[in-house]
Amino acid sequence: MASSLTKDPASSAESEKTFLGHPRGLATLFMTEMWERFSYYGMRALLVLYLVSGGADAATGSQGGGLAMTAATASAIYAVYVSMVYLMAMPGGWFGDRVWGARKTVTIAGFVIMAGHLSLAVPGQAMFFVGLILVAVGSGLLKANISTMVGHLYDGPDDPRRDGGFTIFYMGINLGAFVAPLVIGTVGEKHSWHLGFALAAVGMALGLAQFLIGTRNLSAKSSIVPNPLNTTERNGILLKVAIAAVAIAAFYGTVVMAGMYTLNWALVPLTLAGLIIPIAVLVRIKLDKSLSTTEQSKMSGYIWFFVAAAVFWMIYDQGGSTLSLFADDKTGDSLFGFAFPATWFQSLNPLFVMALAPVFAWAWLWLARRNQEPSTIVKFAMALVLVGGSFFVFIVPMGMAGDGTQVSPMWLVSIYMIQTIAELCLSPVGLSVTTKMAPQKYASQMMGVWFLAVTAGDCVTGLLSLAGVDLNGTTIIAIQALLAAVAGIAIFMYRKKVEAQMGDVH
Repeated sequence: MASSLTKDPASSAESEKTFLGHPRGLATLFMTEMWERFSYYGMRALLVLYLVSGGADAATGSQGGGLAMTAATASAIYAVYVSMVYLMAMPGGWFGDRVWGARKTVTIAGFVIMAGHLSLAVPGQAMFFVGLILVAVGSGLLKANISTMVGHLYDGPDDPRRDGGFTIFYMGINLGAFVAPLVIGTVGEKHSWHLGFALAAVGMALGLAQFLIGTRNLSAKSSIVPNPLNTTERNGILLKVAIAAVAIAAFYGTVVMAGMYTLNWALVPLTLAGLIIPIAVLVRIKLDKSLSTTEQSKMSGYIWFFVAAAVFWMIYDQGGSTLSLFADDKTGDSLFGFAFPATWFQSLNPLFVMALAPVFAWAWLWLARRNQEPSTIVKFAMALVLVGGSFFVFIVPMGMAGDGTQVSPMWLVSIYMIQTIAELCLSPVGLSVTTKMAPQKYASQMMGVWFLAVTAGDCVTGLLSLAGVDLNGTTIIAIQALLAAVAGIAIFMYRKKVEAQMGDVH
């Protein structure tokens, strides 16, 4: 009886069929994530353009009508939204570990995301923000748990297929991200914004259907709650949530009744929270006196990586805001006689990732065999210099477009390529170094800490926009480029100190 209860579908006779040599469940998770990323990146490609659009546009054929916001407000909303997606990954992981288990959390997340996109498909500012909140919450819940489920398919960390399985899974992410702007972006920008958002909901529905149909091929571990809450803990959390909800409702109710409410009353607190929470988490771990001397040293070294990543994402994530607005307003919409919408530029990064990731993987191995592979800290320094360099390049077409000239699309193609090369130097090793340097006590939490670097970087961008800084101006672009380059050079100069703090991690 006990053996039948613990039987794992991933290892049963039914699932002996494989997907590219991997457990059959990988196909389920690959398709689920591909469609979820299709919905996410499709909506993201439209987001800033929808916010600044003032209505029907005869030139583009857009029929939906946007919210007619300023570029600064649109950039702030975009930055806060992206930061919240990554911030929600931490509570998302907590729900998977302590409340629902990974499989149930992903199922609920799929329905929440789909509801969010459907809300976005309904015209009106109120439904727009409801949709944005739902997509952010759902994405955070899903992001933290679906990768865990991929790991459950394999026989521990030493399974030789494990790394290959994650590689295939991440190709699904980039495939969805590549196709989304071409489909959802075209429909949204050329026909109707809200129809585009509805297509994103269809994408998530397809992913959810795929997940529910293929759930029998997943590991039984994915249904287990690893560390369930006891009754006392559950009641305590419910009480705290209720108190916080009442306090927030009372505060904002007072603000609204006083006639003082503006959008900044929501954006500023969220942005500040996105900065304060990552700092508080790092400080709490660093000041934990129960950590050994070696763990304390590793945390000191990790702070360098965290700050570097935050600076990197601050610039990189503007690909969907600052660069998107430049593409829409000041970049030509045809190349070699072929016309295309501005949202198509959002497909460049995933396209370059799929093309260049195997090249980088081969290059690092080739250098490693000759004992010449750059260390992790040097790769981070390279990423910062490169992402800063991409904004130095950006200054040139910005200057050319100052008199109303439409610049060649190849400028943005070049910028996105440089940023992708930078990403491939930083992103693949970032999570790896996080797990290696994490104190044993905080091994699970540190996975979420890495995502908080994205939150911190995007919140800096959001605060700049809310403070009235024009992120589309040449001066602020140059300052950000210089900041990233100087940070990269500084990290390279102090690499020996950081490597000493890393101890046995290389």
